[in-house]
Amino acid sequence: MSESKIHSFYLQGPAGRLEALLNAGLPSAGYAAVVAHPHPLYGGTMHTKAVFHAMKALNSFGFPVLRFNFRGVGHSAGTHDNGAGEMDDVRAALDWLEREYRLPLIFAGFSFGAAIGLRAACPDPRVAALISLGTPIGAEGRSYSYPMLAGCAKPKLLLSGGNDEYASPEQLAAVAAAAASPKRFVLIPGADHYFAGHLDEMRAAIQVWVADVLQPAAGPTV
Repeated sequence: MSESKIHSFYLQGPAGRLEALLNAGLPSAGYAAVVAHPHPLYGGTMHTKAVFHAMKALNSFGFPVLRFNFRGVGHSAGTHDNGAGEMDDVRAALDWLEREYRLPLIFAGFSFGAAIGLRAACPDPRVAALISLGTPIGAEGRSYSYPMLAGCAKPKLLLSGGNDEYASPEQLAAVAAAAASPKRFVLIPGADHYFAGHLDEMRAAIQVWVADVLQPAAGPTV
């Protein structure tokens, strides 16, 4: 597939407009996806490398993929809300995708984007599958837990680096073990929280999971 067209726009969020980018998909797309970025107070934006590579992995199947800046980031309105308001931002992004495409949705989040986004996406009946990248357990004095995954029977990919600074392999394995099936837990050996030097492996792991579990009509194209 050739490079998809990128649309820059604003979608309406509960705290005002949210800056967004849409990588257009194919007319035959079976899913539409959203990717949520890491912590706004520590440099996270929709342009973060892991977010970009997750978008590329999903877009390689022809899926339209939406990225957006949480409230207070870039040109998005509002101010950081310690996760509560950001959950509503994720819901606004899912609302926009559903209105635009009327397709089953894939939620993907990296770090903070995963920690708060899973809370919004797990119970949402429009979301068909979930991807959690760099799932954090403890970071900069904050702690995260994932009890919602125990009752979330949607296909899930839990993908982290084996040397993640914010979650040990043992902690991540425990999160995966407590999550409802179907699920896949993948650690990339040697990768840190940001998958530095391992972004191609992260991207490939997403593509393999999508092809295996969601079985889109067309395989990924680079």
